[in-house]
Amino acid sequence: MNSRRIFLKNLGIISGGFALANTLPFSSFGEINKFDFQISLAEWSLHKALFSKKITNLDFPAIAKKKYDINIVEYVSQFFPDKAKDQSYLKELKRRCDDNGVKSHLIMVDQEGSLAATDKNERNKAIENHYKWVEAAKYLDCNSVRVNLHGEGNEIEWKEASIDSLTKLVSFASKMNINIIVENHGQWSSKGYLVAEVMKGVNHKNCGTLPDFGNFCVRREKGDLWESPCIEWYDRYKGIEEMLPYAKGISAKSFDFDAAGNETKTDFEKMFKIIQSSGFHGIIGVEYEGENMSEEEGIKATKKLLEKIKLNN
Repeated sequence: MNSRRIFLKNLGIISGGFALANTLPFSSFGEINKFDFQISLAEWSLHKALFSKKITNLDFPAIAKKKYDINIVEYVSQFFPDKAKDQSYLKELKRRCDDNGVKSHLIMVDQEGSLAATDKNERNKAIENHYKWVEAAKYLDCNSVRVNLHGEGNEIEWKEASIDSLTKLVSFASKMNINIIVENHGQWSSKGYLVAEVMKGVNHKNCGTLPDFGNFCVRREKGDLWESPCIEWYDRYKGIEEMLPYAKGISAKSFDFDAAGNETKTDFEKMFKIIQSSGFHGIIGVEYEGENMSEEEGIKATKKLLEKIKLNN
């Protein structure tokens, strides 16, 4: 989605206009600048029900629409890992979307190899493993495929490897008008400025980011990705701000809520002021990952908070 720089350029505001823009309230630019966004549902919000087989990936579009009144969905490859090339399966999934008036936004791809590996052969294998998901995304009328750039090597090695993989992968995906987007998802990829530097290195309109309100743990006690306690956090507000100029979607990660309905890990009001200032007007996903509420309660609480922010801005 447009960065603030591109956003202002589109309005014909140049040179000295940038300084003026920073002194005016967002609404001063007119109705075209009204802060607006669409709400999607990230499938990970239902990961417990999916892993326990209470529901399946094919059920997801109808659940999003009928239970939560959300008509944009974000898939996770883990919930249909062997179906990327299964045309009959994808046809059925697409039919269920169409029947429920649901739009497929993106596929979050996991467990397909390391795109940030220092070994070139390992990277190339990971790139090839992602091709089938790009093709599946195209079939499902998605906009993007989300990939991971977990850390390996030092910062320079990681950045070079990441730029190499994304450049090759986006060359393939852009022919189908599919975006390749990177989420802050642990280790080096949780440092917003590094992800921004990778985006500059790739420099392709079909390569972008998926900023996530959570997932800013850079280093864990045992060197793993998810299990052990986090011992180094990157500032989430700074990280989001650094990734926003390249954002083609946003994940509003939530964990818990207070009595007033506010998320307790992230100051949503503060975060959305940052998002609003960036000029972002795209899709923001509900992604509940808490333990103290049911998945249904968490999804509804997150959506309610997003709707409240949208109404007040």
